Amino acid sequence: MDRAARCRQRFLRYFPGGFTDETYLAWERDYKAEAHARWLAALAPRPFGSLLKAGRFTDIAAEALRIEGKTNLLFSFEKMALRDATRSPSGAQAFSEGLYAWLHGPGRESDKFSRWCEVVGSLPRRQTRVLTWPVVTVFGFIGAPERHIFLKPNVTRIAAARYGFDFDYRSRPAWETYSQLLDFAARMRGDLRDLAPRDMIDIQSFLWVQGSEEYSGRRFTPAFTTVAAVREKAADSHRSVPPRRTRKVRQ
Repeated sequence: MDRAARCRQRFLRYFPGGFTDETYLAWERDYKAEAHARWLAALAPRPFGSLLKAGRFTDIAAEALRIEGKTNLLFSFEKMALRDATRSPSGAQAFSEGLYAWLHGPGRESDKFSRWCEVVGSLPRRQTRVLTWPVVTVFGFIGAPERHIFLKPNVTRIAAARYGFDFDYRSRPAWETYSQLLDFAARMRGDLRDLAPRDMIDIQSFLWVQGSEEYSGRRFTPAFTTVAAVREKAADSHRSVPPRRTRKVRQ
């Protein structure tokens, strides 16, 4: 069995129903898809453009951070760095205009991504640096998962090694590394076409299962670490729907 087949087997061991498995939807897909739906409701191209024309940069930045804040995709220090970076009017404007240009502006994808990285790198910084791979990729992933993917460095490198993909990772965000990840995603999508992945949410979730410590054993027991989660577990024991995991910050 080759490496890609072993990765497929690993994914199906946790989610026998593939990308339509009820547990998969509850654990991996639903909250990301919900974030995308909220993004489309508030920051689809037309309303996003209207807000830009009205100069409502603070509103755009606040809405983008609010939508992301309901996920566990970024570390808390990255969320804080983004809040600090967009708190000033100039920071909010740079962020809003740069994000729109990347997601909806004209030009080659490579040029747009490079300019977006420059924008993020130039945002005001208080303590923690803003220019990280998760920060520069999370909004594309939430806003346009049909073409953009999310990069968590450690998990992605482990997943690529397990899959047998030569991923030449560089710590400073740049198109060369991101384009390789898109190639990796395209390869996985082709290999998994019989499972019908819908978008990059499914591909990123498949990748996550390969590289995350959350899926490190042959058995996976959700971590219930709060009173609410324990109560939810008890309630779910009387239902047929699999219990939802406590959403931990992902590395």
